[in-house]
Amino acid sequence: MNSPCAAPAADRPPARAGAEALIVAIGIVALAVAMGIGRFAFTPLLPLMLRDGSITPAAGAEWAAANYAGYLAGALTAARFGSAPRRGLLVALAGIVLTTLAVAAMGGWAGAALRFASGVFSAWTLVCASSWCLGELAGRAATHRGAWIFTGVGIGITLAGLLAWWGGRQPAAALWLEMGLLAMGGALAVAWALRSDSLGTSPWSASSASSASVASSASGASVAAGAAGDRGTPSAPQTAAAPTTAPLPAPAARGQGALVLCYGVMGFGYIAPATFLPAMAREQVSDPLVFGLTWPLFGLAAAASVALAARWLAAWPRQRVWAAAQAVMALGTAVPLVHPASPPLAALAASALFVGGTFMVATMAGLQLARERLPAHPTALLARMTAAFALGQISGPLLVRALAPLGLDHRAAVAATLAIATLALLATAAWLWRGAGSSTERGPTP
Repeated sequence: MNSPCAAPAADRPPARAGAEALIVAIGIVALAVAMGIGRFAFTPLLPLMLRDGSITPAAGAEWAAANYAGYLAGALTAARFGSAPRRGLLVALAGIVLTTLAVAAMGGWAGAALRFASGVFSAWTLVCASSWCLGELAGRAATHRGAWIFTGVGIGITLAGLLAWWGGRQPAAALWLEMGLLAMGGALAVAWALRSDSLGTSPWSASSASSASVASSASGASVAAGAAGDRGTPSAPQTAAAPTTAPLPAPAARGQGALVLCYGVMGFGYIAPATFLPAMAREQVSDPLVFGLTWPLFGLAAAASVALAARWLAAWPRQRVWAAAQAVMALGTAVPLVHPASPPLAALAASALFVGGTFMVATMAGLQLARERLPAHPTALLARMTAAFALGQISGPLLVRALAPLGLDHRAAVAATLAIATLALLATAAWLWRGAGSSTERGPTP
């Protein structure tokens, strides 16, 4: 049976429209805290910590890998909150606040352990927020609003980047405290909103759907793409209307291994710029008011890309959307290699736009395609893709770390990793594009 169509905004009672807007706001703030601070606060602060001498380049790679490993662990354990996603959301946000504040006073392996824990809490936040918000909107026949939740990822990256940019002349330890306080403000806002009488009660809240939705939403960095469950819990950005035609028959196994590989390559490809761009910019200009702008640019591109892809690429097959995003991402990893010893700031800014503007689009399109391949039981394929994505993320910083003993300095190790990522992204983009010729699947819908 088809899902009920959402009523036009003008036909909705003000109280109902207000509740829907509040649910979307909860999701945006929660994902901003989870991704902007829990996942990626370290990226804009790494060059400042290097400046202060509180971390070495090798230790920086280890901290980054620890956070990504924690994110994988969190994605694999988030199902424990299946019956209580609201409680899981509050626990996870509190964990992000505490671990971020504690990093200000700790270094070495203690700092890496805190970043691991922050990665766990970030994944729990993303899974619980996505499951609860999308389920609440579905219960109110307002799935068309769901895509906006995932702009929180780019918004959080932008805000964290702007804080590090504006306060970049402070010690990095002070900025860690300020990041923690910013996360605390977001967590308190979410806690207050969850207790608000304005939310009311949706049919989904009273059902048992939350358990299945959270259990199968554990799609790691890609919950935004719609791994919301086998029961048809709405996903983003496919949150408005399902295709009117019946889905194509799902192949039993053919091509799935290649999809998993392509998704893992995407995780590997985007993570080197997402970890080291501000540090690379600092090598060109020491003023944090200049090099600090690369990370807010990355976040702005990520936030804008979600809405633009949903609006303008709706008629494209998902596999071609993914292929195009992967190809543009390859351009973003290649631009700094034009002058690998000293990439100009313009090249680094272009890299931030190309990679930041595609990683969420590739994430969403890839997970949507997986659900099209196995519409009845997508969870196993989603889990395999998530694991590959997480392993790709972890391997990026570890490769940079592993190249150091081979005689490469940190700058050369990052350049070598970017070169490998470029080749891998181009190869997988070509395969995805070539294999999409006969597909009739539609692209992301708002």
